[in-house]
Amino acid sequence: MPQTPRLEIENLTRSFGGQPVVDHVSLGIAPGQVTCLLGPSGCGKSTTLRMIAGVETPDSGRILIDGQEVCGPARILPPEARGVGLMFQDFALFPHLTVAQNVGFGLRGDREARTRRVAELLEKVNLPGYAGKHPHELSGGEQQRVALARALAPRPRLMLMDEPFSGLDNRLRDGIRDSTLEVLKEERTAVLLVTHEPDEALRMADEIALMRGGRIVQRGSPYNVYNSPVDKAAAAFFSDINVIRGVSRGALTETPFGEFLTPGHADGAAVEIVIRPQHLKIDFDRAGRGPNPTPQEGTPARGTVQRARFLGRESLVEFRMDFEGAPLTAAVPGVFLPKPGTVLWLMIRRDRCFVFPAKV
Repeated sequence: MPQTPRLEIENLTRSFGGQPVVDHVSLGIAPGQVTCLLGPSGCGKSTTLRMIAGVETPDSGRILIDGQEVCGPARILPPEARGVGLMFQDFALFPHLTVAQNVGFGLRGDREARTRRVAELLEKVNLPGYAGKHPHELSGGEQQRVALARALAPRPRLMLMDEPFSGLDNRLRDGIRDSTLEVLKEERTAVLLVTHEPDEALRMADEIALMRGGRIVQRGSPYNVYNSPVDKAAAAFFSDINVIRGVSRGALTETPFGEFLTPGHADGAAVEIVIRPQHLKIDFDRAGRGPNPTPQEGTPARGTVQRARFLGRESLVEFRMDFEGAPLTAAVPGVFLPKPGTVLWLMIRRDRCFVFPAKV
């Protein structure tokens, strides 16, 4: 028998000033699943979360938690009746309360049970000795963990998180994300995480819902959304891209890097072949000796280095190509800083390219 989704939203809409901000959004989250609503600022993701939380009222659509309608034509439950936990980037801890008092603020029942639950959660978020401290005595990362413990304390059916890590510095962020995810998985909490950071979504999500212009344009596992983008904009949201334009001839498109399979495009249609920088390879074996086609990697093409930058784990090298089009950028692991004017041969992985119709 199929499991009832913890959260279902059906054709949710919201407009401001006549402009649709959330446009017929539908989504489901299973118990224990972490779903990231990912997209640029202004795409409608935070408004969607606020409607699920009950602090914003949709124009139309339904919201169900464990199969029960909490918002729709029949009724609209207030936020406190929905069994939802909330975490925001400012943490919103009560400054006059201790850590233990903050964590236990929303708990009901006898004092002994509340004390046990607070101690259990402080242990889980690795703050067992912090019960008597106040928020101003904590670092940003510690405050975030207290906010997580407080949100989990009443055992919410669903956790809503709106950019909860954006206030942390980069040095702490990855560790806090990992420890937060571990606690959420232990608690078997269904999570909707709103973020504009692709790395965060890839790191934390079981499923990513990519949002643009008020709509969900693609849903799937992090692997599938990253490796099978629905369009050029989806590919570009996750990383820098290189674009080579061509014209489809049957199921093939001729490019300076050789022929590429482009099935599904009309004969004579303009197409764009999209390659991420890490899949544009420098042909060190044949450098300076000219092209030598291989079946796997196509025909090498000659480029002239315009600039090279070292970014720590990799170097980015920008090339001016011998053919017409925008410069191409290659990501090379480690240190590789050729001088401007250096001529090198480049090749691309055919199986790592995406082909989309070119927009006129």
